[in-house]
Amino acid sequence: MSSIVNLNDSNWKQVIGSKPALFVFTTGEGVRGDFTSTFRKAAQETQDVVFGQVHPNQNPILAGEFQVGDKPVLIGWYKGKSLVRRVRPWGSDVTLALELLQKTYREDNPNMAQEPQKQPVVQDKPVNVTDATFQQEVIDYSHEMPVLVDFWAAWCGPCRMVAPIMEKLAKEFSGQVRIAKVDTDANPGLAQAFRIMSIPTIMAFKDGQLVFNQAGAFPEPAFRDLIQQLIALDVQAALREAEARQKHK
Repeated sequence: MSSIVNLNDSNWKQVIGSKPALFVFTTGEGVRGDFTSTFRKAAQETQDVVFGQVHPNQNPILAGEFQVGDKPVLIGWYKGKSLVRRVRPWGSDVTLALELLQKTYREDNPNMAQEPQKQPVVQDKPVNVTDATFQQEVIDYSHEMPVLVDFWAAWCGPCRMVAPIMEKLAKEFSGQVRIAKVDTDANPGLAQAFRIMSIPTIMAFKDGQLVFNQAGAFPEPAFRDLIQQLIALDVQAALREAEARQKHK
């Protein structure tokens, strides 16, 4: 299992070596949410590519060599050449760049043992979460991709209106957002911990943070807008802005 390494002016060539590499120049600002989740997931599942990140302000030599400014830039690198360059990349750019790097690497190494490719699990249905699994399935998982949580109960009429919308959106946004459901009657610990006073209550988590919390049954377009905002949300930037507002009060 690969991980994302920090590359700098002095170590990057040694760290990459002769392998293909996919690395992103970023200060943490302006990175698309779908890119972050796809990049992390690819790094976890890929064996033959080095994944890295570079802070351009702290590494001026690298930033100059790759002509990087203040916008995030994704670089696909192999044998001393940039095979891919994407400014403000999307998640789909990671997939395409990875396919090109791996194809080129295997063409150069025809006798290399072919490792079986791990097939990604396509999760296109809501996940039932309990008191015991909430930390792992929602909070921890939200570091990989955002999680939208529907707190509901069987006797709740508006909850029955929301249920088919959750099913539809789980398929539509599969691989971008996890949809989770919590039966508040069966999981009183979560209902108490989050002070659920009315159901349905909809919450959203990203990067381990609760970023949305509102009671009520929303229409489908409102849920879709919420999910799209959740995907695009830069949690760390939002936290910094909130901290700055508090300091100026």
